[in-house]
Amino acid sequence: MEKIVILTGAGISAESGLGTFRDEGGLWTQYALEDVATPEGFARDPVLVHEFYNARRAHAAEAVPNPAHLALARLEEALGGEVLIVTQNVDGLHEKAGCRNVLHMHGQLDRALCAGCGHRWEAPLEMSVEDACPACGARAVRPDVVWFGEMPYHMDRIDRELAEADIFAAIGTSGQVYPAAAFGQMAGAYGARTVELNLERSAASEDFGEMRHGPASKVVPAWVEEVLGV
Repeated sequence: MEKIVILTGAGISAESGLGTFRDEGGLWTQYALEDVATPEGFARDPVLVHEFYNARRAHAAEAVPNPAHLALARLEEALGGEVLIVTQNVDGLHEKAGCRNVLHMHGQLDRALCAGCGHRWEAPLEMSVEDACPACGARAVRPDVVWFGEMPYHMDRIDRELAEADIFAAIGTSGQVYPAAAFGQMAGAYGARTVELNLERSAASEDFGEMRHGPASKVVPAWVEEVLGV
C-alpha cells in the first residue's frame, strides 16, 4: 500500500471562514506580524498578542470542517496509517473532521505553553497575562503556536516521513514559508510522486510533478476519489 504524506496550509480552511494570511484582507494585512507572531512582539506587548490569539481561538472554535477536510478524513479512514497529514494550520479542523494522524508543525490554538518551564496544556478560550502555569506557577503563559523565528515542531519525523512517502500532496499552501515550502522538492528528490492542490499556482509550483487548481472544497474531494479509485 502506498504511503501518502499531505501538507496543508491556510487555503484548506479558507472555505470554513478562516482567513488566509497573505491574500488581500488576510490576517497579515490587519496586523503587523512582528507585533503578534514573534517572540519579540510578545515580549513587547503580551496583552495585544493574547487579544489576537483569543480572537483567533474563538473563531476557530466556531468553524466547521469543509468538504476538503472531510475528504482527507475519508482518505485516512480508508487507508489507515498510510496517510499522514502535516499541517501548518493551528485551527484543529482536521481533527474536527475525524482525522487522527495529524502533525501540527506550527502548534495549536487550543493548546497553551509555559515560556518558563515548557509545560503544555489545553488552553482556555481566553488567555491573559495574568494566567499562571499549572506546573511551575510562572506568569509566562503563551499560545502554543510557532512564531516567526522559532523552529517548527516535529521536523525530524517530518523529514523521515517525506523520505518514505510514495505520494506527497500540498494543499492550500502559499509556498512562501520555509521549511514547509521545500517539502515538495524534498519529497520529489526522495522519489515521491508530487501533486499541488491549490486555488492557483504557488511560489513552489515548479517543485511539483502535477498541479490541480481550484477551490479546495472541489479539487481535494476529486483527488481523494481518484486516489481511492472511486
